[in-house]
Amino acid sequence: MSFEPVIPVAGVAGWAFLKRTEASQNATFQRRPDIARDEAYFRDRIGSVTSAAQLVSDRRLLRISLEAFGLEGDVNAAAFIRKVLEGGTEKERALATRLADPTYARFAATFGFGNSGGARTATAGFADRILSAWKERRFEAAVGTRDNDMRLALNARRELAAIAEGGGSERTKWFKILGSKPLRSVVQGALGLGANFASVELDRQVVELDRRFNALFGKAGVSQLTDPAKVETVIRRFLALGDAASAPSANPAVILLQSSRLNLRF
Repeated sequence: MSFEPVIPVAGVAGWAFLKRTEASQNATFQRRPDIARDEAYFRDRIGSVTSAAQLVSDRRLLRISLEAFGLEGDVNAAAFIRKVLEGGTEKERALATRLADPTYARFAATFGFGNSGGARTATAGFADRILSAWKERRFEAAVGTRDNDMRLALNARRELAAIAEGGGSERTKWFKILGSKPLRSVVQGALGLGANFASVELDRQVVELDRRFNALFGKAGVSQLTDPAKVETVIRRFLALGDAASAPSANPAVILLQSSRLNLRF
């Protein structure tokens, strides 16, 4: 059985359709034979993996593990991933904590190879947690083959809320968003900021993002994204502005006008 997600239209209308049908589409997608085979392989072997060297030497286990964190682009960078995992997150200047993308730190902490408690791969529920995240991201990746903006939206729905609920200052939370290329794309797009925004000095980026959040929501800061309605607003603006920018007749004046009206529409 082969099944790929269905997204009949782009933009906000496509997002509404995807949300309505997400549960049934995802359930059907997860019954694909390749998903079942990979799940069985991971469950059978991950508990016996006690070191980063073992994990990266098994390409299939490594691929599934990386995909669970959205790091599948590093599947051919085994030496780099081994260093990330062996360095853990507890030591001063650990590689995982020095990388701009906070996902690496979560990855290293979850597996535990370089931390004081050691490998967590055989702990109760470990395989379940990794496979749950993996299945979710596999569905998102499949959605991305139809419409990559929809994949970014699904990722943002989960990750923006997670960062908002997590620890750290508002400034730290902004840095986490800016360090994640997918989240940066969504937030910048939703706030009408072009690609050149990334070249601005980092502290100035945070000031501008806070200013635009204040204009949009009446308050600044990432923590307010614990409210699903506000995350939805960000996603819908991202999709609406992206759809407008890609339209054949799009021009900067029209896009700016549409952007100004989105506060009323959403």
